[in-house]
Amino acid sequence: FWVHRSVGEGDRIGAAALAVIGLVGIFFFGMMLTAANPFVTLAVVPADGSGANPLLQNHILMAIHPPMLYLGYVGMTVPFAFAIASLLGGDSTTVWLERTRRWTLTAWTFLTLGILLGAWWSYEVLGWGGYWAWDPVENASFLPWLTATAFVHSAVVQRRRGMLQAWNVALVIGTFALTILGTFLTRSGVVASVHSFTQSAVGPALLGFLLVVLVAGFGLFAFRGHLVASTPRLDSLASREGVFLLNNLLLALFAFVVLIGTIYPMILEAFTGDRVSVGAPWFDRAAVPIALVLLFALGLGPVTPYRRARATVLWERLRGPLQVTTVAAALAALLGVRAITVLATISLGTLIIAAIVRQAHVTARSRPEAYLAGLGGLWRSDPGYWGGMVSHIGVALVAVAIAFSGSFDTRDTITLDPGQSASVHGYTLTYSGPFLTEEAHRTLIGATVVLSRGGDLATLRPALTQYPNQIQAIPTPAVHTGLREDVYLSLVRIEEGTARVTLDVFRFPLMWLLWLGGLVVVSGGGLSFFGRRQQRAAVQEAAHV
Repeated sequence: FWVHRSVGEGDRIGAAALAVIGLVGIFFFGMMLTAANPFVTLAVVPADGSGANPLLQNHILMAIHPPMLYLGYVGMTVPFAFAIASLLGGDSTTVWLERTRRWTLTAWTFLTLGILLGAWWSYEVLGWGGYWAWDPVENASFLPWLTATAFVHSAVVQRRRGMLQAWNVALVIGTFALTILGTFLTRSGVVASVHSFTQSAVGPALLGFLLVVLVAGFGLFAFRGHLVASTPRLDSLASREGVFLLNNLLLALFAFVVLIGTIYPMILEAFTGDRVSVGAPWFDRAAVPIALVLLFALGLGPVTPYRRARATVLWERLRGPLQVTTVAAALAALLGVRAITVLATISLGTLIIAAIVRQAHVTARSRPEAYLAGLGGLWRSDPGYWGGMVSHIGVALVAVAIAFSGSFDTRDTITLDPGQSASVHGYTLTYSGPFLTEEAHRTLIGATVVLSRGGDLATLRPALTQYPNQIQAIPTPAVHTGLREDVYLSLVRIEEGTARVTLDVFRFPLMWLLWLGGLVVVSGGGLSFFGRRQQRAAVQEAAHV
């Protein structure tokens, strides 16, 4: 509807984009009328409906997380449609890019929020103590996020320097194809996942549509990509354009690694019948080096000039951030951090934030108004850039939180009788007794545990939740969040008669920083989106004055 409103008479690119969007819509409407018809009757009328999967009922986040991912997936249809339209029309300008900028930012922001909420749901509901396990369905949403993030960055180079036009078209086609792949992995039932709750017949249709998108999209790109190719060339790798290019290559490599690890078991099983699994250790080994170099590129970006960076200029801009980084790394080492990966992440995260703070300071000083007013006006002056910088700060915080929570987490299993206490890593857990809570749609059987460390910190109530018409009870963990770490209790079992309980006790350092950093990343996307409107309004107002 909104795309249609923006298409005027004689707008060939807009008309072609509308046609592509219409074809995508026809496919999904057709699938709803056939393989995914929600109104198909059952062969036998059940006495009582089985209800939704218990994991979908156990937390309010499941009312928010799927729609956010859906909006992220669907939103990428618009830039895909305009990219195809630019290929069909041989348009080598940035018109399609400008027309889809807000659509891309909207889709990226919703996709980021969906991934963040999915990690939070996994942490709060599943009871295994983690938030990311490189599960195929998790990867299905992460893959288009990686390529969409690459596109958001390379689009900046195209708008400012007229470069990477063909690369951007290929990225958008690939991102849209990955959203279809993600839908296929989630809805087809071809993978076993705690995030997949369906065994429907839509798999062949989605797979066929994915092949059509890949063949038609990249086939068209192969035949007509030269018509949209950029004429400007990179002046020097030692430039901001070079940093953007490094960023894009690393994100594309990251996506390729995750894609291979995700689909390799399915391809192997399809051709040989052998079942293998690619677990979290493999993904961690492959992803961590790429992620560290990506963080380094994020730190270089704000201090690197466009076109060509002279060594003296680059050193002058990097000197302050590097000094702050050295101090942060030394403090971490003095506080007992010895893991090389964690120290590297702390250093690079500090470099990112220090470089952005330096850039904000220098820019505010160069503005005509007072310093504080200049700082406040940064976002209004260039909302896209400073919104991106906010997201980069969030990425740095998330990276540090992941490094700490993944490297210094602990897990202990304890068994307690009512009234008994146990000491775990400086905490005292006292089991007060069992409880039974009956609600209209579920029954909770759990344990009341008092957590203390010198004094009472919290009363936690981990439980096993039983839903009607479901055989298996699901764990409902309890979490105490502190400034230093989370204490996470998951109830394994409770014995009848004696009320003896077995608990898994996890400690995760700096988990609050992970959620805060994720929200900062999302906020940066929102600032980039809404700021552009305010900037245009300010320009229009100034024109009237």
